[in-house]
Amino acid sequence: MGHHSCCNKQKVKRGLWSPEEDEKLIKYSTTYGHGCWSSVPKLAGLQRCGKS
Repeated sequence: MGHHSCCNKQKVKRGLWSPEEDEKLIKYSTTYGHGCWSSVPKLAGLQRCGKS
């Protein structure tokens, strides 16, 4: 199984999400809605691939 090309271009975290990451995602989506999921990690301040 390979990684998405967006994950290879930038340094991203992999594996389980931490409680802090969960909180950032919840706070962002509550404030701004989900929008384009591919851009949410970057806009929410997470170092995650939009596919995760």
